[in-house]
Amino acid sequence: MRRLSILFIAGAALLATTLAVAGGASARQDELTAIRAATARFQSIGQAEKAGYGPFYVCTEQPGVGTMGQHYVNGDLVGDPAVDLARPEALVYEPTSNGGYRLVALEYVVLEASLNGAPAPTVLGQPMTKVLAGNRYGLPDFYQRHVWLYDANPLGLLNDWNPTVSCRGTGDGGG
Repeated sequence: MRRLSILFIAGAALLATTLAVAGGASARQDELTAIRAATARFQSIGQAEKAGYGPFYVCTEQPGVGTMGQHYVNGDLVGDPAVDLARPEALVYEPTSNGGYRLVALEYVVLEASLNGAPAPTVLGQPMTKVLAGNRYGLPDFYQRHVWLYDANPLGLLNDWNPTVSCRGTGDGGG
């Protein structure tokens, strides 16, 4: 009888863990669906520009690692310490062979100074990565996190670099 009770308790614990993981995955999928709905219009550069986004830096790449792409940034959102998943600070595009751009990712950015000592924010439950001043973008210390919502990234949804994206010769070459 005791052995049966132990097996029952172990089985119940396994079921609870499985349901919790599945519930977390479902909640994350719901978040991604909501983010996609809020940002789908930015597949058009014209719509991004109407919403206050403009080109920033050049297409960013790291040879041997991957590419981030061409960033279009909304400076008003970068100056705000809040992270609103429906309003990313940057939109990331891959140049296309016909001279256009294809939306591949979103980037959330918070300047460290705007946090006033508060801890770094998170994106989809993951801490943002700190980038120190003296970076290739000429920015002060900041936190960032990419979300490859519009192009699959074999390195993961939240990885900075995507080896399947290309700057098509327009990038910084790892500068």
